[in-house]
Amino acid sequence: MIDAWSQAKRAADAASATIRSASVLEDYAAIARLLDETWGRGSGPDPSFIQAVAHAGNTVLISERNGEMIGTVVGVLGWDEGLHVHSHVAAVRPSARGGVGFALKLAQRATALDHGVSEVRWTYDPLIRRNAHLNLEKLGATVRAYLPDFYGVLDDAISGSDSSDRFEVSWQLDAPSVEDAIERAIAHAEPTHAASGMPAHGIRFDLHENYEALRQTDPDAAAEFRAASRAVFEPAFSEGLPVTFVHGGYVFG
Repeated sequence: MIDAWSQAKRAADAASATIRSASVLEDYAAIARLLDETWGRGSGPDPSFIQAVAHAGNTVLISERNGEMIGTVVGVLGWDEGLHVHSHVAAVRPSARGGVGFALKLAQRATALDHGVSEVRWTYDPLIRRNAHLNLEKLGATVRAYLPDFYGVLDDAISGSDSSDRFEVSWQLDAPSVEDAIERAIAHAEPTHAASGMPAHGIRFDLHENYEALRQTDPDAAAEFRAASRAVFEPAFSEGLPVTFVHGGYVFG
C-alpha cells in the first residue's frame, strides 16, 4: 500500500497548498468565517463547537497558501453500521479551487488510517457534477444510500429553497481500488471505468453541466431537473441497483 500521507502531500504540493490540523482559537474562528462566507452567516457551526470537535480528537483540518487559510474539512467519529469518520463539512474558497479539496480529503484519509479507522462517509448533492467527479472518480468512493431532502430546506446562500437530496458515499480507505483512483487522479490520468467494473448497460442519468449556476439563474428549471432526478433515483435505489459515475452522469445497474 502506498503511504497515505505521501499521496496527500503530493496532492497538496500540486495545489500549491499546505495542510495541517486546526489547533488554536484563531484556527477555529477562521474555519467558522470560511463556512459563513460559503453558506451565509449563521449557517455553519460557531468557533466553540469546532473547537470542541477538534479537542475530542476528530479530523478538523485546514489548508493554507501563503499564510492564508483557503480550505477546511471537519469530520466526526461515527459508529452506525461500523466505526467510521463522518466527514460533515468541507469548504474551499472559490478563488483557490483546483485540487485543494482533493488534498484535504487525502489528508483526512491519512489521519483516519493513522487512528485505525478505515472508512469515511459523507453526503453530497448528487446533482453537483464537480462533486460527483471528485467523490466517485478521483477519490474512488462508492454510493451507499440515497437520502431525499435529507436536511430539509436549508435556505442558505448556496442551496436557497432547493431540496436537500443527498447521496451518502462510503470511502473504503485501504481498498486497492481507492488507492488506484487516487494515483490516477494525482497523475491526471483518465479513469479506467472498464477496469473498475463499469456496467455495459443500465439506466443513465446525465447531470447538468453547472447545476449550481442553474439554481441561481433559473430556480424553476432547477426544480424541474431535481424532480427528474428523483424520478430516476428513487426506483433505482429501491431496486438496489449499483451506481457508477461515468462521463458526466450516473449509470444504474
